[in-house]
Amino acid sequence: MGTGKTSLVLRFVKGQFFHHQEATVGAAFFTQILSVSEATVKFDIWDTAGQERYHSLAPMYYRGAAAAIVVYDISTMDTFARAKKWVQELQKQGEEDAVMTLSVHTKLCFLDTVPDLLLSCLVYLCISCLILGGNPKLVMALVGNKSDLDSKREVQVEEGEEFAQENGMLFMETSAKTAENVNELFYEIAKKLATASPPNPSGVTLNHDETQERRGKLFCCIG
Repeated sequence: MGTGKTSLVLRFVKGQFFHHQEATVGAAFFTQILSVSEATVKFDIWDTAGQERYHSLAPMYYRGAAAAIVVYDISTMDTFARAKKWVQELQKQGEEDAVMTLSVHTKLCFLDTVPDLLLSCLVYLCISCLILGGNPKLVMALVGNKSDLDSKREVQVEEGEEFAQENGMLFMETSAKTAENVNELFYEIAKKLATASPPNPSGVTLNHDETQERRGKLFCCIG
């Protein structure tokens, strides 16, 4: 809470900064397109609320994500401690998604006696479950925001770098107020995503409406 997550997104998406940014209620949604040398990446960004009472809602937004940015305030050590807990939560979610992926593939191995038409639907259903269920190869970035408050710093750069390195995360210090490293942060994430995922041969980005439509087709052979 109060680390500047919304301010970072607004600076990246709209180039705006407000000194008195209202707290996010639940979550806010933004989109932005960024071109890197490897590909053009469309960001669908869920900006989740930092207040403790919204904590239980967060998995609804980060499950199935391709990337996650965990933000702390360099002038407040407590936010760095909270950031570490968020990283652990995201890592645990990734492990659960990996187990789910393994179990689905195991079930598919025993479907050779099912009629071809039903099998095709079951395979499609299982693949869709993998897509909607989560991403065990989540790209994570640890961000120390409010670098413009260096005179009030409580979290040293080396502390953030060390924790990020130990957990295989990108690390960067930013300032939504001055725009320092904000675009660079999303550029680095875009490069990671572009190199980690093969290009879509059709050039089509699956959006929320298309996901809902495909969900409706999952039961083509049932009932």
